[in-house]
Amino acid sequence: MADRIRLGADVGGTFTDVVLTAGTELVTAKVPSTEDQSVGVVEGVRKACEAAGIDPAAVDEFTHAMTVSVNALLERAGAKTALVTTEGFRDVVELGRQDRPALYDLSATRPEPLVPRRRRFEVPERATPDGVTDPIDEAAVRDAAAQIRASDAESVAVSFLHAYAAPENERRAVEIFDAELDVPISASHEVLAEFREYERTATTVVDAYVTPAIDRYLGRLAERAGDAGLPEPLVMQANGGVAGIQTVREHAVTTTMSGPAAGVVGANAAAGDVARERDLRGLVTFDMGGTSSDVSLVRDGEAERTTDSEINGQPIRTPMVDVTTVGAGGGSIAWVDDGGALRVGPRSAGADPGPACYGNGGTEPTVTDADLVLGYIGESTALGGELSLDADAAREALVGLAEEAGLAGPIDAARGVHRIANATMARAIRAATVERGHDPRAFGLVAFGGAGPMHAAALATDLDIDTVIVPPACGVLSAYGLLAADEQHDAVRTHRVAIDDVDPDTVETHYDALETDVRGDVRDSDAAAIRRRADLRYAGQSFELTVDVADAFDPDRVRARFHEAHEATYGYRMDEPVELVNLRVSATTTRSDPTTEHDSSGDPRVGERPARFGEGEEQPTSVYDRPGLAVGRTLDGPSVVEQAESTVVVPPAWEAAVRDDGSLVLTEDSG
Repeated sequence: MADRIRLGADVGGTFTDVVLTAGTELVTAKVPSTEDQSVGVVEGVRKACEAAGIDPAAVDEFTHAMTVSVNALLERAGAKTALVTTEGFRDVVELGRQDRPALYDLSATRPEPLVPRRRRFEVPERATPDGVTDPIDEAAVRDAAAQIRASDAESVAVSFLHAYAAPENERRAVEIFDAELDVPISASHEVLAEFREYERTATTVVDAYVTPAIDRYLGRLAERAGDAGLPEPLVMQANGGVAGIQTVREHAVTTTMSGPAAGVVGANAAAGDVARERDLRGLVTFDMGGTSSDVSLVRDGEAERTTDSEINGQPIRTPMVDVTTVGAGGGSIAWVDDGGALRVGPRSAGADPGPACYGNGGTEPTVTDADLVLGYIGESTALGGELSLDADAAREALVGLAEEAGLAGPIDAARGVHRIANATMARAIRAATVERGHDPRAFGLVAFGGAGPMHAAALATDLDIDTVIVPPACGVLSAYGLLAADEQHDAVRTHRVAIDDVDPDTVETHYDALETDVRGDVRDSDAAAIRRRADLRYAGQSFELTVDVADAFDPDRVRARFHEAHEATYGYRMDEPVELVNLRVSATTTRSDPTTEHDSSGDPRVGERPARFGEGEEQPTSVYDRPGLAVGRTLDGPSVVEQAESTVVVPPAWEAAVRDDGSLVLTEDSG
């Protein structure tokens, strides 16, 4: 694997990032994202290959992460979807749950369902968790097919009551729809074989909603990649693993947060050694891009995962890396609310026109404009290696903001924008750590994304984190993570029973079936490692915890692990009976992490410029070229370290040390 040429391409809201490794050589590229994401991907690939002196046809492995599915959800631009449910249950996706995000908000509104009521159809059938009681009315299914055809639906979601346990009726309906319709069909027992009617139906609807867009996009990408001589791409999934293109086309919902997941995987691969050497409890990953910032947690060498996610009000219960996202990025627009308070985000200037300093016609002030005026990035800085900046345009935008907010001038406005953006991101880190029982002071902060390393040390100071790691490919770490991600597939089945009443043979039968499912998705079944887990809860609880299960299901051992997990998570254990709820199986094929070496070249100090930190006056700040920094060198703050895709700010009272692989480890200067 070390001799293979590997390529990763990650599409973000503003830039498309590419990483290429050939042996220990690491080459990166960054190009503006395009409306058809495949165009920007191939353009970035060609740029990286040209920089490495490699023909694209020589690439052995190509891995990709995109934002097609999440954009479809955020912009509500997915397929016209029809929903077919058990008679009497078509409004489940609209009724949802009784919980509300703002309990006392009298004007609160629910998100509109992805499927309007006119495209929700019912058929007579009934099943219980113990099996089918009323076979499906096939004539009613055919009638529903005719109505769907007349509705111009572009995809169909099928979710019957208790199909997670008794899928026979749902399976037969899908067979009829396949024969009658020429559109993709998503069945709930295949998408999410779990109880909880609303979440299962909503997740199935999301799968159907994004499938046509994913299918079209991956078709275009595969064609363009083939024309360029590239191999067929592997695709990043939200669970932190990659999958073959055909598998992803059949499970489109698994791609919803693939880019952020790749960033967490890359952070773990690049900074895991530092965490082990410094005996840190884990890593907080901080990815600040152009439109948003993503925060996640790595513990015991593994990214934290969840099956309880929501995107734009739509619940998604498939496994994914647990990422907290806030609308604060380099392109986030600063504005003044009706009460005269300064705000930042969530609206973003995007890639076009972008921040005012891009010189592309943007006039609204952004976080990037503030960073430029404060001196963290300079007029000569070429973002992405080629995009020059207009400092006068940034100041002009901030002058207008200062007047509206009643501030003294552009410097005060820039400080305010910077401080508010940092406060928003600090809240996200607290949400991922403190609110879940973890002390951030025991973790290291891994900063990446185009803007993350500029803000990381200031965030660490606010959170009392004393170690910040900035990987070599920090500006394109999600693309780097694509090369480190293992192939991984997940399957789940609800099996609700008191742990005291478990029949181990029945559980083993279910596990064997789940293992067959995941092995069918893996490209090399013989190379896959199988992991069994189970979701459990105390009787009366409405939430579960997941624990590992040995090869043979031992109820006593599983119960003990659940007690330990509950105490570790919530600080106590109970004497209540324990219930088994879900069985889970994962198949993983390991891929080796990229190995890179750092060779310094030239004089790293390229100049000096004034910069402002906190509320103090401007200070002369040394500017360094990161590729020129020698291994073992330590830089005292205030300093700025520039590279093609990102900029690292080392504030006063901090220092940065260069590791063997080129990573920068920032710590507060004890002196």
